[in-house]
Amino acid sequence: MVRRAIRWILVCGVLAALLFTLAGTWRDPWLWGYLAVIALIGALAMTTIDDDLARERYRPPSPGADRLSLRTIRQIAVLHLVVGVLDGARFHWTVVPAWLRAVGLAGFGLSFLLVFRAMAVNRFFSAVVRVQSERGHRVVDNGPYAVVRHPGYAGMIPAVPFSGLALGSWIGVAVALVYSALILNRVRFEDRFLRASLEGYRAYASRVRYRLVPGVW
Repeated sequence: MVRRAIRWILVCGVLAALLFTLAGTWRDPWLWGYLAVIALIGALAMTTIDDDLARERYRPPSPGADRLSLRTIRQIAVLHLVVGVLDGARFHWTVVPAWLRAVGLAGFGLSFLLVFRAMAVNRFFSAVVRVQSERGHRVVDNGPYAVVRHPGYAGMIPAVPFSGLALGSWIGVAVALVYSALILNRVRFEDRFLRASLEGYRAYASRVRYRLVPGVW
């Protein structure tokens, strides 16, 4: 836990330095609010994710079955952050109303709460699409997985556009929507892959009908 706490402090410090350097100021209250949400999310992850799950989530042993590069997804997420801060805090190329930034900040935090709730319930939560035979992979159907089949993705897809709003940048939102579209495509692929490859998933899909949004899809 001490090692995780040190890592959390270092990550928060590096992120703060990046954001304030890009913004050209450390006095932007929106950036402080954004950092506070990130710090709380990081603290939640630090206390709820065990080492085995953390390795699978952040350093999976294989690239996975889909063709979408994990590096590409992460690069787009970083790009939305960079352009979002440059736009919203420094150059003001676009303007997001304060009330909508507040909605974005709240939505960003709540979306990631859903992601980490899904991670806490599902020890097979991975950054790539694969069957984790070496870890005894099985269907998880409790917690949020009793409501939708991919609750982690249900949180990820809105989280990054909400982040763009919180940063005050419509350009950041536009980049974030590319991220969301890629994740949505992964949901389609992963659901087909698990139906074909993971024992019990077809029966689970017949019980839990919706992938992301109850009553919709």
